[in-house]
Amino acid sequence: MNKGKLIVFSAPSGSGKTTIVKHLLGIENLNLEFSISATSRAKRGKEIDAKDYYFLSAEAFKTKIKNDEFLEWEEVYRDNFYGTLKTEVERIWAKDKHVIFDIDVSGGLRIKRKFPEQTLAVFVKPPSIDELKIRLKKRKTESEDKINMRVAKASAELATAPLFDIIIENDILENALKTAEDLIGDFVNS
Repeated sequence: MNKGKLIVFSAPSGSGKTTIVKHLLGIENLNLEFSISATSRAKRGKEIDAKDYYFLSAEAFKTKIKNDEFLEWEEVYRDNFYGTLKTEVERIWAKDKHVIFDIDVSGGLRIKRKFPEQTLAVFVKPPSIDELKIRLKKRKTESEDKINMRVAKASAELATAPLFDIIIENDILENALKTAEDLIGDFVNS
């Protein structure tokens, strides 16, 4: 496993990493493809297997762990796993594309450790914890308890920012998008 480049985007929930990743995927000359994660959680709403996630049972996920089929994985809650299948990266590299990830901090850092030369690890930082909370509330997708849980987790995630290659502060979205475009363009063409 070592053909193309790996671009990792990690951030606290509400920082804007998914918006930035979607923007980058729309830039054809970057030659990126999104890495679909595997999970043992149930589908939500209109999610589609092999598009939104690879949905696996907890038992199937554990079997793949035993068989060393993951590039990285994590048990977020009891029997609630998320991870990146090696076959997913191989699938994208077989198309001569670079892999872009939108994953949690620990998963992103694991990929960077495994492929230090091929990986650009980008941390997207919100302007402040207060702004992060405002953004999460504006989504209107989660309860106040869930928002508070995400905000508490964000403090620990922000402490890992210096471990990443690049930190993009997403204060003004247009600036963050331009910075990301320039960085990724330079990296994939180097």
